[in-house]
Amino acid sequence: MAYKLHIPPCICNPTHPFHPPPEDKPLRIQILGPLVSIQRLLPESAWNMDWMTAEFPQPAAPDLARLTYQTLYGHDVNPELANDMVVRDEVLGWEAKWEAPKGDFESYGVTFDHLVSSDDPDPEVLQLNIFELEIEKGPFAGGVEHVNKYSLLTVDPADYIGKKVLAIPRCCQKRKGTTDRKRVNDEVEYREGRKTVMDLAK
Repeated sequence: MAYKLHIPPCICNPTHPFHPPPEDKPLRIQILGPLVSIQRLLPESAWNMDWMTAEFPQPAAPDLARLTYQTLYGHDVNPELANDMVVRDEVLGWEAKWEAPKGDFESYGVTFDHLVSSDDPDPEVLQLNIFELEIEKGPFAGGVEHVNKYSLLTVDPADYIGKKVLAIPRCCQKRKGTTDRKRVNDEVEYREGRKTVMDLAK
């Protein structure tokens, strides 16, 4: 059975303007986290694990974007509104960051737009990070301690194990995310051929 995606209410005072985001505000959204957690959310979705041959986007990309949209806005995507939800980029990740990729990717992220003009190179960005709370061994172990140490929240794993996957917006994390907007927007520009690898390094 699919887990529920849980995005806790903003605990900042005042609350962040994008947590939750206003319905009529153009916004670029990236959700990123361990693949094992995402697969609990989307147990029926397909993945191409051969990163050498995988085409953009992954078959599951629209599913994750749609689920995130539904959780943030409280309703389904409007099929009559062309730019209500548009997948723009994705990220495949490995925990051994300084080595050449080997085997299946271990983390995944999708970037999608809500009401953003297709020619806007620098929209506002909402960054969400998924935290794995069930694994006890391996690169994603210790998730509960990680959340309690690096976010503004305190979580009880009993509230999540077997039921929910936790995603925390940047505003409720201790990391400030001052480069999130530039990074996410640059990645979309690179994906669509308007920036080079050298541009991303600047």
